[in-house]
Amino acid sequence: MKRLPIGISNYEKLIEDGYIYVDKTMYIEKLENFPNPTVMFLRPRKFGKTLFTSTLESYYDILKKDKFETLFRENYIGKNPTPNKNKYYVLKFNFSGVDTNTEESTINGFKNEVVSSVNLFAQRYGLDFYINNNDAAEVILNNLFNAFYFQKPNEKIFVIIDEYDHFANELLGFQKDRFKELVSRNGKVRKWYEILKKGTETIVERIFITGVAPITLDSLTSGFNIATDISRDVEFNDMMGFTHNELVDLMNSQEISEETKNNILPIMKQNYDGYKFNKNAEDHIYNSNMCLYFLSNYVRLGRMPDSLIDVNIASDYAKLSGMLKICETEGKVRIIEDTISGKGIISEITDKFNPEVGFGDTELISMLFYMGYLTIKGDMLGLNELQIPNMVMKELYAEYFLNEVKKETNLGINVTENAEIIKGLAYEGKIEKMIDKLHQYLNNLSNRDFKKFDEKYVKILFYSIAMNFKATYSVKSEFEVNREFPDLLLIPRDRTKGYYSIMIEFKYIKKENYTENYFKEKQEEAIEQIESYGELDDIKDLENLRKYAVVAVVDEIYVEEIKT
Repeated sequence: MKRLPIGISNYEKLIEDGYIYVDKTMYIEKLENFPNPTVMFLRPRKFGKTLFTSTLESYYDILKKDKFETLFRENYIGKNPTPNKNKYYVLKFNFSGVDTNTEESTINGFKNEVVSSVNLFAQRYGLDFYINNNDAAEVILNNLFNAFYFQKPNEKIFVIIDEYDHFANELLGFQKDRFKELVSRNGKVRKWYEILKKGTETIVERIFITGVAPITLDSLTSGFNIATDISRDVEFNDMMGFTHNELVDLMNSQEISEETKNNILPIMKQNYDGYKFNKNAEDHIYNSNMCLYFLSNYVRLGRMPDSLIDVNIASDYAKLSGMLKICETEGKVRIIEDTISGKGIISEITDKFNPEVGFGDTELISMLFYMGYLTIKGDMLGLNELQIPNMVMKELYAEYFLNEVKKETNLGINVTENAEIIKGLAYEGKIEKMIDKLHQYLNNLSNRDFKKFDEKYVKILFYSIAMNFKATYSVKSEFEVNREFPDLLLIPRDRTKGYYSIMIEFKYIKKENYTENYFKEKQEEAIEQIESYGELDDIKDLENLRKYAVVAVVDEIYVEEIKT
C-alpha cells in the first residue's frame, strides 16, 4: 500500500519514495495545447500548486529525459507523451518565503530567491555565468538570459514561478504603501517582470505562474501583459484539488472499507468540499491538503483527527482580517454578516486588482473568492452567486466575526468561562452561561447603533460563540441546509458519552417594535417552530435533546425551555 504524501511537494521524491500520486498529468497535455504558452493559474492556499509546478519541472526538464519512464509510466502523460517532453531548460522561482517585515527585507528576499534560482539553473545546466551580488534582481535575470542566448542559441527555457504573489499579498494586506513602491510604477518587481517578458522574444518559450490572487496583475500590466489567466476557465476547474472520484480512489488505495468510507465521506464533504471556480463546472473540488491531513490521521490512528483543520493550514488561511483591511467601504461588515448567515452574495468577480484605484465591495468579494473564503454557487442575471464553500471556512469567518465583536466590547471568553459553559451544555443541557455571554456582548456594544441590529445579527453572534465549543459539539444552523431547520443545533461529536444535544430558535425585537402582545406572539412563533423541527429526521432521533426558544429585545434576552 502506497503512503499518503503529507507535506511532500517534490514530484520526483513522491514517485521514487513510493507515495501515492493523484494523477493530474492530463492537464500537462491541455496546457501544451492551450493557445498561449504563458499561463497564470490561481488557487487558494494548500491546493497543491507547488506539487503541480514540480510535476511540470520533472516532465519538461531536459536533464530528466532518462528518468521519464520511472517518473511517469503509471500516469496519463507517461502513456500519452506530448511533443515537448524533456525539451526545456527549466528555470523555477518560488517566492513563498520572502520576508515582508521591512521594505529592505522584502527587496532582499525577492532578490535572494532570484539569485538562488539563477545560480541553481546555471550550475545544473553547465552555464558559464557569474552573478555580481551588487546587481539588482532584474539585472541578474537579464544577464542570465544574455549568457544563455550566446552559449545555447538553439535551446529554450521554460520559466515556472510558484506563489508569484505571496509577498505582494502580505504587503497589500498590511503595508499598502510599500506594496505600491515595489510593484507599481517603477518598482523592483515590475522591472523584473519586464525583463522576463523581454526574454520571451528570444529564449523563453513557455511560462507557468501560480499564485492566490491577481493582485499584482494590473500593476504589472505594462511590463508583463502577455499572460492568460486560466484560473476560471471551465476546462481547468479540476486541475488542482481533488474531485469526489479522486478522493474515493485515494481512500480505496488506503484499503478503507466501504462502511468506513460511508461514515467519513459526509464529514469530509461538509468540511473540505464545495469549491467551484466556474459556474458551468460539473465538479465541486475538495481542498487536497485538508483531505490528506484527515486521511493520514485516520489511517495512522484509526479515527478522525481531534481537529478537522490542520493547524498549519489554519495559519495559512487565518489572514482574513488583514485582507479585509484592504476594503475601504463600510460594506464589508454587511458582506461578512451576509456570508456567515448563508445568504448568497451576488457579484461580479474582478479579474485584476489595481491597488491604486482602491478596493470596494466588488473587490473585497472577489478577494474572498480567490482566497477560498467564498466559492461560486451558481449565477443570477449573469452575475456570480457566491457562498462559503464548507464548514472549515465558516469556522474562520465565525472566528473573525467574534474577534471583531471582542474588540468592540473589550470582552472575550476565557478558559474558565469556556469550561463552565461547556460543562453546563454537555452534562446538564443548560444554556444559561452561553446566554449570559451573549447578553454581555450585546450590553457592551455601546458604539453600535441598535437600529442596525436584527435577528440575523444576534444569530450570527450566538453561532460564533458556539463555535468556541466545536471540539465537543458539531454546530449546525439553518443556513447550512436548503430547507426548514432550527436556528442553532448543537450535537455532541461523540454521542456515546451521553452529552446533551441543544436546539435553539431565535427571535429579535427592535425597541421601537416592542409591545407585550408582540413579544408573546414572537415567543409563541419560536415555540411552534421548535416543536415542528422536532419531527425532522435529523433531529427526532437525538437523545438527551433540550429545546429552547430565545427572544432578544435589544440587549435583554428571554429564554423559554420547551419540554415534551
